[in-house]
Parts: sequence; C-alpha cells; structure tokens
Amino acid sequence: MTTTTMPKRRQKGSDETRVRERILEAAFRAFRKSGYATTSTLEIATRARVSKRELYELVGNKQEMLIACISERAKRLDVPADLPVLHNRETLEQVLTSFGTKFIHEVSDPAVIAVFRLAIAEAVQAPEVARALNSIGREASRAALRKIMAEAQVSRLLRGRPAELAEQFGGLLWRDLLVGLLLGVAERPTPPEIARRACDAAAAFLQLHPLPNDAPAC
Repeated sequence: MTTTTMPKRRQKGSDETRVRERILEAAFRAFRKSGYATTSTLEIATRARVSKRELYELVGNKQEMLIACISERAKRLDVPADLPVLHNRETLEQVLTSFGTKFIHEVSDPAVIAVFRLAIAEAVQAPEVARALNSIGREASRAALRKIMAEAQVSRLLRGRPAELAEQFGGLLWRDLLVGLLLGVAERPTPPEIARRACDAAAAFLQLHPLPNDAPAC
C-alpha cells in the first residue's frame, strides 16, 4: 500500500501560515482585553502557544502584529478588479450601493469596531495604533471609494474632486451610525437594513450631483 506525502517545504509553509494566523488572533484578543500599550509579547506568545522566538520570526514585534491585524481586515475593503464599466448613472448607482453595503457590513463587524475603540483608548499612550488604523485600515476604504468616483468622473457621470465626492458619499452612508456603534448605543444593522441604507445613500448622493442636463432650471 502506498501513501502520498506532502512535500516538506509545502507542509512547512502551511504549518507556518496556521501558526502565524494563531499568533495574530492571540495578539488581537490580547490587545482588546488588556490594551495595546500594556500587552506584552510574552502574553501574546503564551496565548498563541508559541515561543517568543517563533513569534518574532513569523510576525515580528508588537507594532508589526498590530499592523498585520489591521491589514488583514483592510483587505476586505478593496474594490473588485472586475468593477463594471460605468456607462451610465444606473450602473454608478448600483456600484455605489454595492460598495456601501460591503463597507457597512465589514466596518460594523464587532471585531473592526473593537479596533476603532482600541485606537481611541490608546490615543495618548500608543498613538501608533491610531496612525496604523488611519493609514492602513481607513485608507483602504477611502482609496476604494475614490477609485469609483474617479472612474465616474472619467465617464462624465460626476463632476468634482474624487476625494471630496468620496467623503460626501461616506457621510450620507454612515450618518451617525458609526458613532453609535463605537459608543455601544446602536446595534449592528441587519443585512436588509444595511442594503437599504446603502441604497438610500447612493440615491441621495446622485440627487446632490446631477448631470448638467439634469440640473433644475433657476
């Protein structure tokens, strides 16, 4: 009877990936429980059931762990490579609705809200948490939305600066929901509520930015 064994190099890489994921999950739990500034690498290694040497080899220092935790969640906010060509306003509205639905779904996840709370709590003792969240996590969503707005501008479906347009749509999308989630006074919206909020935001945004031939007469 013959058995097929996985090549040692591939098996080792797979094992290291699983251990790395375990370390990052342990780090995230520790940051949430004890705070970033007071969490030690020893505590993270103990939670992950690895040595400190393994921890540094597979992930790095504490700040690198934080960046990796945020980066993994930021990946989910990328705009798909197969973004539909924005031929008309109907397609633009659909794309904005789709993006808004995904955006709220991902950011309202309790784990992501916990990262925001962590950044706020550590703003004085460990400002690198807020800097990492802003430059990696928040920038991913902003860049994705700017890309949509820039495509719409090229297709002559919108006028204005992509960054400002993205900021306006974000405001219509969230309103005061994010603040409520951070304070714990609002519940995470259900999938139908998220879809309705995204749809309403897309429609309101396009009403605020009519095409030249759609503008009301003075």
